[in-house]
Order: sequence, then structure tokens, then C-alpha cells
Amino acid sequence: MSERVVLHPLRQFPDDRGCVLHMLRSSDPYFERFGEIYFSTIRRSAIKAWHRHTRKTVNFAVPIGKIRLVIFDGEVHEYVTGRDDYELITIQPGVWYGFQGLAEGESLLANCATEPFDSAEGDDLPFDAPEIPYHWP
Repeated sequence: MSERVVLHPLRQFPDDRGCVLHMLRSSDPYFERFGEIYFSTIRRSAIKAWHRHTRKTVNFAVPIGKIRLVIFDGEVHEYVTGRDDYELITIQPGVWYGFQGLAEGESLLANCATEPFDSAEGDDLPFDAPEIPYHWP
């Protein structure tokens, strides 16, 4: 595991009507600050990669579906996360990341970032960039 990526188990509260899924609270010891929250969907087998932030920390959770999250910070690390393995994945600035949909239909990724969106704040590479030694299945 990378020291710039931290996984936090998350709680789910199911009942016969549905489920409440926690993501991040301002009282959590790992909460930094609030910049924005957004949701991203990804279809099965689709790949959204590569991206890295220069200033902001991102906090990902996948309440619906399942994804493969791959990070590169000099080494490649792969995580599978989703409703069955529900956790918060915190990625510090400077780490390349990308994800691939694994569930049927669409998966939903929630991101609570420490900074609002700023197009000049991040970098992008194509999913098959030779600079990152990873080949998506």
C-alpha cells in the first residue's frame, strides 16, 4: 500500500427499506476540509484514467456497483472497492489514479475533495500512457 493512499472501512446501516451508507464526517480524524463533492458514473469495462491533482486530496467511496482503482506513485497499487467492500479511499496530491467499472450497468463513485474544481490544478494522461507501467484488463 502507498503511504499517500489510505483506506478507511465505512459503516452501512441496512434495514428492510434500504441502506444508509456513511462516507465522511467532519468529526473523522482524517477529515481535512470540504472543497466540493461530486459523483461520477462508470460503465462496466470502461476506463477513466489517468489523473493527478497538484493541491487537492480526494476521498472516494463507491456506494453502488464496483470499481478497480489503480494508483501510481512510483509503484502501482490496485484496489477493488464497491458496495461489498465499502471503504473510503483517500488519495493525497501528486498521486496518479484511474478507475475501471467492474459491475453490470453503471457504478457510482462519490468524491469529497478538499478543493473545488479548478482545471489548472490537475494533470491528465491517456489510460495507456507509457509513463505508467500498468495495463488495464
